[in-house]
Amino acid sequence: MEEKSLEGWAPSLGHEANVDEVVDLAFDYRGDVTVTLDGGRALVGYVYNRDGEAPDPYLQLFDPGGDSHTIRYAEIRTVEFTGKDTASGKSYEAWLRRKAEAQPGTSSSSPT
Repeated sequence: MEEKSLEGWAPSLGHEANVDEVVDLAFDYRGDVTVTLDGGRALVGYVYNRDGEAPDPYLQLFDPGGDSHTIRYAEIRTVEFTGKDTASGKSYEAWLRRKAEAQPGTSSSSPT
């Protein structure tokens, strides 16, 4: 079974998913996301922390320059999975498949 990457996904908050679900997915994502805030400001970065149970839920991300930003869930309008998914295709099953294909005398194609 192939893994499905979130790379390129731009969910409609409130329609496809709620902010809590999308932030949790962004936290698990191994690539950058673009978070658009009230007023249209966009921050690009890697989500390294979040607390949806806090009195004022927030996420934290590192931008490409290494600066940390704390963003309240209430400020978030969109979360887009814009960065390359560095974990895509790197599941244990994919590793086993690549290992088997690399074995001498094995082939994934049928003989002709």
